[in-house]
Amino acid sequence: VHSFYRWRRRLGDDEPVRFALLETRRPIAEVPAALELVFTSGERLRIGNHVDAAALRLVLGEVRQ
Repeated sequence: VHSFYRWRRRLGDDEPVRFALLETRRPIAEVPAALELVFTSGERLRIGNHVDAAALRLVLGEVRQ
């Protein structure tokens, strides 16, 4: 709630603001991954065998930043 009002104040009242609620859930079934990256935050990025190379480069580029 605090974050909502802070962003609403920062964005001002000039235009209507739309927010989306993001919920994360554990996967129903664990799918084996060819590669798993574990971040210091505890988050995991599982990469399957048939991932598109261009998409993987894009994701890894963003993670590095």
